[in-house]
Amino acid sequence: MTVPAPRRTAARPPPAGPDRRLRAGRTAAAVALLALLAATAAAAPAAPTAPAGCGVLVRGRLCLRGPVGATGLYTAVYQRDEPMLGELTIRLGYQRKNSRITAFPGWFGTGRTHGGTLRLSGRVEMLPDECIRGVMEHTATVFVTKWSCD
Repeated sequence: MTVPAPRRTAARPPPAGPDRRLRAGRTAAAVALLALLAATAAAAPAAPTAPAGCGVLVRGRLCLRGPVGATGLYTAVYQRDEPMLGELTIRLGYQRKNSRITAFPGWFGTGRTHGGTLRLSGRVEMLPDECIRGVMEHTATVFVTKWSCD
């Protein structure tokens, strides 16, 4: 005697009732929440990345740009993030280092900010194995950027 194979039938939907309505409500709420999160993420501005050779200060940013590891023109820029009363007198420069020494700061000069910004430049003689960072001095306080190495 042989046993016939079981018949396969299509899956039936769950019976209508309070459980089905509850699941539908939860699904709709989850979809709405995901849509809200996606819209918020799309509308949010991208977080700014700090450029190499910059240092974020309490109320601004100090950056040094130039051909790292080579002699050339370097520029130190100080930029205030928020409006300020009066302008600042600051000194801008750089500091070099390699595996043997960390050199004393070299200065591009002293200036007064205009609209919260000061930019000073100068020629710096660097060896290929040296790192450099920006330096700012204001009222006997010294601020520095991150080291930039090639």
